[in-house]
Amino acid sequence: MKKASILSMASALVLSVAPAMAQKTASQGIDEYRAMLADGNPSELFEAKGEDLWKKVRGPKNASLEKCDLGQGPGVLKGVFTTLPRYFADTQRMQDLESRLVTCMENLQGFSANEISNTPYGRGEMANVTALATWVASESKGLKFNLSQAHQQEKTFYEVGKRLFFQRGGPHDFSCASCHGEEGKRIRLQDLPVLTQNPGDGLGFAAWPAYRVSNGQMWSMQLRLNDCYRQQRFPYPGFASEATIALATYLGVNAKGAVSIAPAIKR
Repeated sequence: MKKASILSMASALVLSVAPAMAQKTASQGIDEYRAMLADGNPSELFEAKGEDLWKKVRGPKNASLEKCDLGQGPGVLKGVFTTLPRYFADTQRMQDLESRLVTCMENLQGFSANEISNTPYGRGEMANVTALATWVASESKGLKFNLSQAHQQEKTFYEVGKRLFFQRGGPHDFSCASCHGEEGKRIRLQDLPVLTQNPGDGLGFAAWPAYRVSNGQMWSMQLRLNDCYRQQRFPYPGFASEATIALATYLGVNAKGAVSIAPAIKR
């Protein structure tokens, strides 16, 4: 074979693999960037605030949250995050971590659940709910998700969440599945996990709450789901709506066996 032909073939090979190499390098670069940011994750400040709020005597009833039952008994924190959302017999409804915390704040401390639910994210008691959720989540870091499907409500919410995940609508005809329904999709340089199945440790549902570097805010799972609706140009759901809890149930059950890294850090 002539030398010119060999050089030509070599050049063609380099050009054919260059895009894949560039993409891999970009993905690796983002992973390295996240690893650097994780060293000193600002979520630790929210964890500390949440722990203080849990133990502090507050509200009209002058009580702490130390008797709050998040599903494993009063005051038990370890492992509860990786079992939520779930059905609670005392409220007779499905609740995620944040809505359950609001129930405890109302019953134990005397705060108004309605007022908290209508407070914008990052303000007042809603900011405290996010801090509390961050700390409670941190107590289950490294544990595997295992949401119950024993109660009929848990099964129903999973099926409703599944339908909502694939529901298309809005001016762009988007659904959750538009971004998270198949392999190989990205937004800019960020890979999008497939959430119809177990996406793996620390991905998707197993990574929230998380600190958002881009806006310097701590985002709960409720806010993450609400913002997904905003990006789809759907109406903005209310705090702890049945729609967001159903979606969280669907994602959480699908994440069975995945290890939680929450609170994580995101771009």
